[in-house]
Amino acid sequence: MSSAAITAVDAVLAYGSKIAVDRSTFTIPIGGVTAVIGPNGSGKSTLLNAVAGLRAPISGSITVDPIDGRQTRIAYVLQTTKVNETLPISVGEVVTMGRYSTAGAYGRLQGEDRSAVADAMERTGVTDLVDRHLHELSGGQRQRVFVAQGLAQDHDILVLDEPMTGLDLPPAKAIDQVVHDEHERGCTIVMTTHDLPEARVADHVLLLSGRVVASGPPGDVLTMEHLSEAYGPNLLHVEGDQFLIDDPAHKHVDDRHVHRDRTIHVESSTTEQHGNHDQE
Repeated sequence: MSSAAITAVDAVLAYGSKIAVDRSTFTIPIGGVTAVIGPNGSGKSTLLNAVAGLRAPISGSITVDPIDGRQTRIAYVLQTTKVNETLPISVGEVVTMGRYSTAGAYGRLQGEDRSAVADAMERTGVTDLVDRHLHELSGGQRQRVFVAQGLAQDHDILVLDEPMTGLDLPPAKAIDQVVHDEHERGCTIVMTTHDLPEARVADHVLLLSGRVVASGPPGDVLTMEHLSEAYGPNLLHVEGDQFLIDDPAHKHVDDRHVHRDRTIHVESSTTEQHGNHDQE
């Protein structure tokens, strides 16, 4: 079996008439957490759309490798917290939509489907919101509901578009725990982020800036040379191997980014860990 879940060869992605990701070749390893990082407008969301099969390259290829001879199943969670205030849809109904690919929009849910929905809601901590309308929820609650919808699907790859951006600590920790658990069960996870500490604790990183500048292990990709190429003048050197990024979407908030039993507070070219004082 291939060690790659997704393989891109000279892929060019466009958004309308605009080239969003120029010719890029990369792989996303199977069973790991891949962080997709880069400045605003670097092509991250367009790349996720292509990975999920929603946007075909205008040249080159992006291939999702089969698993055990069958088509790989992908669950895609968009960063969508704004909803139509007049849409009378409950949390339970939103999460249940995750089973439509199995049961069909008009199919009858089986016990397996109901168990998948209940498990997804419990894992994201939204069970007590089951009868609430989506427009009544906070942004963090909505994001957890959409993650639950993704989890309810049968999936081998979980694609998340900035799942923890702008969230306070409780919802961010709930989603972070889901990422950790999915990784433990062997799911391939691809997630965009504006947060360098999150990228540093991933297994694999794609650094974008209108193309894939670098891909590979965090230590090989998140170097001063590569980050300077991607962020340009927005990369502010402080001293030694420490730096700041002047990016409106890249703002560190104390006690917000918790990942894999450790919190990283200093952004530098070498990972600085602070032990296990933030257990999940």
